Parts: sequence; structure tokens; C-alpha cells
Amino acid sequence: MKNTATKNIVITSMLAALCCVATMIIKIPSPLNGYLNLGDCVVLLCGFILSPVYGFLAAGIGSGLADIFSGYVVYAPATFLIKGVMALIAYYGLKVLKKRTGSATAKIISGLAAEIIMVLGYFVFEGIMYGFIPSAVNIPANGLQGLAGLVLGITLANIFEKHNVIR
Repeated sequence: MKNTATKNIVITSMLAALCCVATMIIKIPSPLNGYLNLGDCVVLLCGFILSPVYGFLAAGIGSGLADIFSGYVVYAPATFLIKGVMALIAYYGLKVLKKRTGSATAKIISGLAAEIIMVLGYFVFEGIMYGFIPSAVNIPANGLQGLAGLVLGITLANIFEKHNVIR
């Protein structure tokens, strides 16, 4: 593709769709009206391989659409923001840390920081919705989702880089 803007929009759209599917394909209900999923691996991938704006949009739109399509409409705005910010943290963390620590360590640290923001973001959102004491019950489940997303997201990013999927 010669047109860079068109290429970026197409890749962003494809990753948003992948994020939506990864979020919807396995949904394990969590204790407080949410669900655990594998979408975080694609959210981190968006942050690792896309620019900040495109990464934010792919992660936020894909994850938000998954909430809408899955009947969790009330979560969609918070999900859009939380997952978009996760991609930003993954992007900027990788960019800053890669020079100092190497690619693998930078991905681990920036991905972990993004997942911590996810856990805190949903804790605050659910705390506002249901109360902070009841919303604490989802912290371990969201942490487990974050750990799985971290491992799979780094694995996907390494595969994409090794095979020059995104140039």
C-alpha cells in the first residue's frame, strides 16, 4: 500500500476487529457483572506495534465494541478509555525503556504498568457503579486477566516483529 494514512487506518481497523474477537471469544463471568477475556493481549499488541493515536483507537474501539456486542453496554465507555490508555502506556513505556533495558524487559515493564492501570481503572469504574468494597472482589480476577494478557501480548508482539508482520 502506497498511501501511509490508508495503510494505518486499515491496520488499525484490523487490530480493532482482532481485539473485539479476542475479547468476545472466551468470556468468563467475573463476580461483579463483568467478564474475564483474552482481549488484553491484543490491547498490548496495539500499544507495542502501532503509533499512540492508532494504538489507542484500535484498543479502545475494539474492546468497547466487544462490550456492546456482548451486552455489557454500561461498561463500553469505561472500557474504551481504559483499554485505550493501556495501549498508550504500552507504547510510551516501550519507547522510553527499550533504549535502557532492551526490548524484552521494556515490554514486560510497560505491559505490566498497562495491566495495573486496567485493574485500577475497572476498580474505580465499578467502585462508582457498585461501591468500592464490592468492586474489590474483581481485583484478583482482573489481575489474572492482566497476567494472561501480558504473557500473550508479548508473545504476539515478538511473533509480529520476528515475521515483519507490521513494517
